[in-house]
Amino acid sequence: MLMAVTGVSAPIATLTEAQTWLEDRVPEMIRDCRRTMNDGTAAYPPQVGTGYKAFWLRDYAYILEGGAEHIPQAELLAAASVFLNAQRADGACVDCVKYDGTAIYKPGYGSMGENPVTDGSQFTVAVAYLIWKQTGDASLLSTNVLDKLVRGMEVIPTNPATGLVFIDPAKVWDRCPYGFTDSIRKTGDCLFTSLLTVEASQRLAEMLSKAERKEEAQLYTKRALNCSSQINKVLWDEDAQLYRAATVGCREPDVWGSAFAVWLGVAPAKRADKIAVLFKANHAGLTQKGQLRHTPPKIYWKTGCAHDTYQNGGFWGTPVGWYAYTLNRIDPALADKVLIDLVNDYAARGVGEWIFDDHVALPQGYMSSATLPLAGIRRLISER
Repeated sequence: MLMAVTGVSAPIATLTEAQTWLEDRVPEMIRDCRRTMNDGTAAYPPQVGTGYKAFWLRDYAYILEGGAEHIPQAELLAAASVFLNAQRADGACVDCVKYDGTAIYKPGYGSMGENPVTDGSQFTVAVAYLIWKQTGDASLLSTNVLDKLVRGMEVIPTNPATGLVFIDPAKVWDRCPYGFTDSIRKTGDCLFTSLLTVEASQRLAEMLSKAERKEEAQLYTKRALNCSSQINKVLWDEDAQLYRAATVGCREPDVWGSAFAVWLGVAPAKRADKIAVLFKANHAGLTQKGQLRHTPPKIYWKTGCAHDTYQNGGFWGTPVGWYAYTLNRIDPALADKVLIDLVNDYAARGVGEWIFDDHVALPQGYMSSATLPLAGIRRLISER
């Protein structure tokens, strides 16, 4: 089991050193989080050690973003099958799959909300796409697989007026939003899952084009463009200089979502620069030891978990690559510093899920806290 690295001779001082530390730790964490499902399939849950009793879709996608090369090809393809085969007859995609093969469509092992989570379809595309890019396996471009992905994308709940992902505010609890805010009751048009729809549409268009399904590919390219346009029209808050998380419930500015909009290129250049300026001005309150809040300093979601815990004021490593990528537009040195601070904290206290002051959740190793920042560092270095 991977634990904190103590007794290091000197702190990490450069972005290259931070990358090297993560490049060394990620394969160890992937190895140590591996579990075996009842049918023998290798599962990679969100953390090292015990605590998660299922194979989570979005967390696996995030493992693949920064660590797909460390998983054997046969295991990658078997995992893709787990999630594709778990798709419901109506097209709904999972939140997770239990080790006995039971498909779960809502967070909390099926207990949260009335309907399936809003990010299952997008992350199913992500898993298929990232495994295809890693392996080049033609089976992921088969009619069966692509038809499943298309069906999943078509059942994402959307507002017919905008095309953005929609959670019904008229229901007591319609469904959960993006899984890293699944305790937060967002309603109306939602930013983060709409951004995921942009990304998934682009990826699916690439796969469809490679499979010579050109007309469908063009439809998904158009969907990505239209969704991007509506995000900028409906969810940008000029006063906050950030995108709002949703239009009805939880209208607070969304730090993670705004950084992700820059990462995806959804935010136009001038708007991306405004976000970067806001981040720099508020960096001390947005971060602790290189880890990032969901909302601006002293702002909390009005519904969800207690303040200064978990998804409502806790500081997370998962989005820091997007955040640093945004800061890099105006202050490359600060972009490097936040990633260096992050990795130094990991070396001292473990790769946790989230922190607040002295508290570190799951310090034995939380996968996306390592793999997504690593993907961010790789992109920063490649684009400089």
